Amino acid sequence: MLDALQQLNPEQLAAVTATEGYVRVIAGAGSGKTKALTYRYAYLVQQMGILPENILCLTFSNKAANEMRQRIRGMIPDCGGGYIATFHSFCVTVLQEDIHALQYPERFLVLDNRDIDAILQMIYEERGLSLQHMSFAKARDMIEIKKLFEEPEYYLDVLAMPLDILRQKYLQATAAKDIIFYGYLYQQKKCFGLDYNDLLKFTLYLFAQHGDIRQKWQERLTYIMVDEFQDIDDLQYQLLQTLAAYHQNLFVVGDPDQTIYSWRGANGKYLLNFDKDFPQTVTIMMMKNYRSTPEIVAAANSLIRHNKQRIAKDLQSLQASGEKPVYFHGTSAQEEAAWICDRIEELQEQDVPLASMAILYRAHYLSRVIEEALLKKEIPYYVYNGIQFLDRSEIKDALAYLRLIALGDDLSFARTVNRPKRNIGEQRMAALRSYSEEHSCSLLQSLEQNIDAPSFKNTKGRQFLALIEEFSAAAAAMSVSELAGAVLERSGYEAALRTAGDQTRLDNLAEFKQSIYEYETTCGEEVTLENYLRHIALFNSADISGPREGVRLTTVHTAKGLEFPYVFLCGLNEGIFPSKKILNADGMEEERRLAFVAVTRAEKGLFLSDSQGRNLDGSIRFPSRFLFNIDPDLLHFVRQPDEILVKQAKDRILWHEQALAQSGGEAAFRPGETVIHPLLGEGKILDTDEKTRAYTIQFCQTATPRRISFQTRLQKR
Repeated sequence: MLDALQQLNPEQLAAVTATEGYVRVIAGAGSGKTKALTYRYAYLVQQMGILPENILCLTFSNKAANEMRQRIRGMIPDCGGGYIATFHSFCVTVLQEDIHALQYPERFLVLDNRDIDAILQMIYEERGLSLQHMSFAKARDMIEIKKLFEEPEYYLDVLAMPLDILRQKYLQATAAKDIIFYGYLYQQKKCFGLDYNDLLKFTLYLFAQHGDIRQKWQERLTYIMVDEFQDIDDLQYQLLQTLAAYHQNLFVVGDPDQTIYSWRGANGKYLLNFDKDFPQTVTIMMMKNYRSTPEIVAAANSLIRHNKQRIAKDLQSLQASGEKPVYFHGTSAQEEAAWICDRIEELQEQDVPLASMAILYRAHYLSRVIEEALLKKEIPYYVYNGIQFLDRSEIKDALAYLRLIALGDDLSFARTVNRPKRNIGEQRMAALRSYSEEHSCSLLQSLEQNIDAPSFKNTKGRQFLALIEEFSAAAAAMSVSELAGAVLERSGYEAALRTAGDQTRLDNLAEFKQSIYEYETTCGEEVTLENYLRHIALFNSADISGPREGVRLTTVHTAKGLEFPYVFLCGLNEGIFPSKKILNADGMEEERRLAFVAVTRAEKGLFLSDSQGRNLDGSIRFPSRFLFNIDPDLLHFVRQPDEILVKQAKDRILWHEQALAQSGGEAAFRPGETVIHPLLGEGKILDTDEKTRAYTIQFCQTATPRRISFQTRLQKR
């Protein structure tokens, strides 16, 4: 271990050896933060003698957690029993051990969007709702909002109700919104299922209701480490505060300049204000960049300096000098795309493989013109657009078989019982559901108890029951990959696909079985069927898709955490990047952070481009302010916009930034101050409402007060 520490720079070494208390590491892009985290874990175990079971290491994606787990096990081969996980998978571990205190079984079900949609389908059919009442996507959003914001404690109380009372509440609901919400809670409780947000809420609720369980976990987790802390949300922060309250050893790593997920709840202020919440905090700055050339780093520093809500810092490149980032202004989107293709071909001539190049953009619709140009030039590419591998029907079917074997839940039963065809159609399923409700049993139990009825005589229901019973008994003695292969073969599912000549789906199943095997071999511990199912429920496509041939096309958000030797950042126009949807100064700072993330994905070469023309609404397309934010001396200009367009762009940007400043989340004036309105004249501010972003002002020329938007241009008297 001591020899390994010599590989660290002074800042990394300080982070690794600062073991006690509250420690905040501000780690710039490409500064080796993952290395610091893994070395710190090894230092705690090998030098200090801390048991892995007393260390919690958290991050935000399964991919990052797996990488960290493999690195740590590479340094500590016999490292087992520790918690290296995402927030949600750690919560699964807590609940698996202690959810019995909430009257839930240890073998609870983790629900993903596929399961939620299946539940919604059942509710809509039973209560006669259609997508005109509410689409599934809007229904999922509505449920999430009610759980997290509108009724965060109420829904937990509802779930604590006996099942029959909860069903009555669902059946008595009349408004579509209430029918969907209570129907979802009922179906959740019936299969003891927890969705993505429930995992955190249930864990916090468990700790709040049961002090002995909370104290057990607080005492167990002596050291807590968190990666990508700028992405923390309110619930996750509450969880960390709770867990760290006993030993008070909390180590967080993050970069405020890479906070780009506020739209999904991330709050970068927890990292910025960490030393205010915990006054004894030690802050360590890791600014040495091992990824990008000095020229790329200089452009990134120049760009992000325009943000105000940040910790002042500059990245320092340790790479050899390279070329300046290149900027090209196209006369049309087609010319911009053609220029990108020409540069790709030039790089190919220099023996740069296509897999070393990425084209990044703000939104997926921008890929159309790029794809047309790539096709015309016959340049191989693929769009990395987050289409879920696990959303393919054959993968959902395979997972449903495994889940039915492990848990016997209704969702999995409904999906598998007639795949392949077993002559158990809608009428027989309706009969099974009716019996299930009447006798308070599962659909699987309903089939078992009705298998001798005349209505099931000409079905293959008995063979289906025998299959599930056989593999339920044998599952504990088989690896998950063996079980998956055997079930898909014995059920006749793969045979049906072969008969249909559907080789694509067979190939996808082969890839799926291979992914299970790879998980088993890299996990480093015995993998049970139940653990695997919970693990895969928290996965997405980015976690299981490997490298592919061709240039990668993707959004900047999707590219976060990745790096490429050569990056093309296109569509740098006002209203595109930054997005026209930005409503205030905070939103613009996040857009600039997103641009910073895009720039820092590049290792050797960075190509920036925009194009002129008109937007869909007919407005003139101007170059992005982010291009003007970069010192022009740091860029190599292939072609610049003409002076008239530049002047028009800068005038528009100045006007827009003034408007954004007026529409910020905070009031520019306080109660008691006197202001001048452009039309209503002088007035005194009586009150401010941050929620609606409006002042209440008593003007001299009006008898009653007026509510005036923060966006209105007021002058202080």
